[in-house]
Amino acid sequence: MNLPPARGPWTPTLSVVVPAFNEAANLPVLIDEIDAALATAVDSYEIICVDDASDDGTDTALARCMATRPHLRVLRHRARSGQSAALRSGVRVARAPWVATLDGDGQNDPADLPRLLQARAAAADDVRLFAGWRVKREDSASKRVASRIANAIRARLLNDATPDTGCGIKLFARDAFLDLPAFDHMHRYLPALMQRAGWRTLSVPVGHRPRLHGHSKYDNLGRALVGISDLRGVLWLLRRGACAVADERATQDSGVMP
Repeated sequence: MNLPPARGPWTPTLSVVVPAFNEAANLPVLIDEIDAALATAVDSYEIICVDDASDDGTDTALARCMATRPHLRVLRHRARSGQSAALRSGVRVARAPWVATLDGDGQNDPADLPRLLQARAAAADDVRLFAGWRVKREDSASKRVASRIANAIRARLLNDATPDTGCGIKLFARDAFLDLPAFDHMHRYLPALMQRAGWRTLSVPVGHRPRLHGHSKYDNLGRALVGISDLRGVLWLLRRGACAVADERATQDSGVMP
């Protein structure tokens, strides 16, 4: 792996952003798994963990990890701001042109990162988001049912041709992401927002694992209530805020100096 220099600029091939809240027991293992998955998959990479003001010792666990990993960077929010804000904080400071994301709870398998990279290598240039698709969910029955219903409603209203927008493992172009409108919970609507911006998206089947430590930060009712408001906002953006994509025409060499 091409490690960052002690001083001076460094541009890795890939930035991996991991938003986390109270995941002290999960992050060290997850970081090890990311290293193992990317050791031969890319020329160089960085990992950016964004601690969303955890109070369980997550900051201490990450400090230990940083001691032996020069490619690991840690951001910490001064106050809890939510997963979308943590994701955006990480992407904003990322050095690579492409960013991969994973949830900090360890349910996304870093071994799927090379699969997303392979999908990007085979795709057209206008595909700027590769979204993980959890074909087999390792969640409780009630959570799977709630997610299935929510995905069906979202797909019917947004028509984004994406079977699973809630999967945390994704790969996207950094500049395309930063051009998207920012709002709380926007990470759940990345395919629709990318398509609104004029880009194509692709769903890639990935694995899913049970949570080993800690507990989920969302309950089904709370997720549903927030989702109703979010859907209304995203629908407004799709109907009222279409984005134009312009290509610059190269001038012909006329022999005249500009």
